[in-house]
Amino acid sequence: MAHNMEPLAKKIFKGILVAELMGVFGAYFLFNKMNASQDFRQTMNKKFPFILEVYYKSIKQAGMYGIRKQDQEKWLDSKN
Repeated sequence: MAHNMEPLAKKIFKGILVAELMGVFGAYFLFNKMNASQDFRQTMNKKFPFILEVYYKSIKQAGMYGIRKQDQEKWLDSKN
């Protein structure tokens, strides 16, 4: 019985590993896109503000300050 479970366990492990890797690469891609484009950050602010908040907190932890303020100033200017 245990012998029959080994291939299933390997498939489950591989599936979890692939899902984890996709999540890591997806988060990396999303962070880089937000880091490179203020317009994309504005889109994220409209659709997924909680993700943008995580971005702002992570760059603040990395010692990069003023990005949130720059974004807010530009978005206010574009409304006027």
